Amino acid sequence: MRHLSLPVLTAFTLLAASASAAKQPNIVWIFSDDHAWQAVSAYSGDLIDTPNIDRIAREGMLFQRCLVPNPICGPSRASVLTGKYSHGNGLYRNGSGDFDGTQWTFPQALQGAGYQTALIGKWHLGEGTAPTGFDYSNVLIGQGPYYNPKMLTDADGDGTREEVQHHGYTTDLLTDMAIDWIGGRKDAEKPFMLMMQHKAPHRPWMPAPRHFDALENVTIPEPPTLFANYDGMPRAARLADMTIAHTMTARDLKLEAMPGLDDEQRAVWDAAYGPRNAAFRAAKLTGDDLTRWKYQRYIKDYLRCVMAVDESVGRVLDYLEANGLAENTMVVYASDQGFYLGENGWFDKRWIYDVSMRTPFLVRWPGHIAPGSECRDLVSVIDVAPTLCEVAGAPIPAGTHGRSMVPLMEGTTPEDWRKSFYFHYYEYPGWHAVRKHYGVVEDRYKLVHFYEEDMREWQLVDTVADPLEQRNFHDDPAYAEIAAGLHAELDRLRAELAIPEVDPPETYPEGDPYR
Repeated sequence: MRHLSLPVLTAFTLLAASASAAKQPNIVWIFSDDHAWQAVSAYSGDLIDTPNIDRIAREGMLFQRCLVPNPICGPSRASVLTGKYSHGNGLYRNGSGDFDGTQWTFPQALQGAGYQTALIGKWHLGEGTAPTGFDYSNVLIGQGPYYNPKMLTDADGDGTREEVQHHGYTTDLLTDMAIDWIGGRKDAEKPFMLMMQHKAPHRPWMPAPRHFDALENVTIPEPPTLFANYDGMPRAARLADMTIAHTMTARDLKLEAMPGLDDEQRAVWDAAYGPRNAAFRAAKLTGDDLTRWKYQRYIKDYLRCVMAVDESVGRVLDYLEANGLAENTMVVYASDQGFYLGENGWFDKRWIYDVSMRTPFLVRWPGHIAPGSECRDLVSVIDVAPTLCEVAGAPIPAGTHGRSMVPLMEGTTPEDWRKSFYFHYYEYPGWHAVRKHYGVVEDRYKLVHFYEEDMREWQLVDTVADPLEQRNFHDDPAYAEIAAGLHAELDRLRAELAIPEVDPPETYPEGDPYR
């Protein structure tokens, strides 16, 4: 971590103590779905400008190494709520059943600490489980559409839900609802915790009409591994079904009618995409030229969806400022995991590699976090629950796998802060055919084990020698000592976390209905 000078750190520590003693801070958690860290300009300016998300970093802290324990939508969300790995909270994969809402979650703890709590947007933890720990919830049904969503509203937090049809662009609607809830909450004297969880920029990447023409006359740079051949990677990389060249559908590429639009929306959509599609069909592209066209269509639509999310963040920040709430409100922006934007020729996530398991994580907390600070320690979404509990003054139960990031936010790295991190992906068979694997991640190295009987293979990644993670150093004699140390650390973590030696039946469901 980049540490503050002693006088500055002392000032912020005193401010923190004073603010904590005076009033519990409000908390606004803004969570997007599949937002790649490389599509946040605070991390990389190569693809897009995200001035509002960047504002959180400029006025707070940018976490460079926030990792997810299981890079898929439902399990990552379960880890956020519980502070536990998948084997601890029971949700191993999308489609493995409903989240157990009776277990401890941080929203329940914050309710107990006197907070008003709300969840607005994507739930994605099973149709049979209603959100618990919230005084108000208004959630998308299943994955939720980009336009005109039906939502389930529990206005009083008593489990009684009403299905309501809404009209408009979902990112904008969720922002309206979040601002309305903050402004209309029942007790303005009590602290609040709001989880605003976007559908965007998840597949199928449907932009708002105001962004249809954005980037259209720009050529987005191709990643250097767009045409990767996977020769140096494990066999599992060659078997995955997630390539831009072969896996994307006509609907992904906006070459066939998109569902859910009304007549007026359809007319605007067709006016934008119709001429472009006609030009594409006339060009009769093949081979690498076709893949390049698909990449440009995909990445532009993806980034257009990010634009609306960034605007949403700006609207929330501006509302807090205009209503005198900003100084006593922690704002967090994060995503449920990273995402492939053409690297390795892929879209989607699911891998231990950095593009997938690393997520954007930015926090603004006036009086506690020095503006423009940066953290390079290994943190994770499993740390969210204990962190927000400490911020709110709520107890953190024994058995939580994560730990509070508050010391890091205030400028100090504890001597016993983790130097390694355990990862485990379970969803096979399933969408995109990424094989099960687990591993240990350190600052420079990763040790990965594809452990199914027909796929057993080890990989050692050196992110300094091979930052694109295209090679396997496991059997290189020069890495023998490093490999031995990583094997020992992996064994230690699996024992410490009590990882089951055999995957439970829940990791082998039939189908995957919550895509």
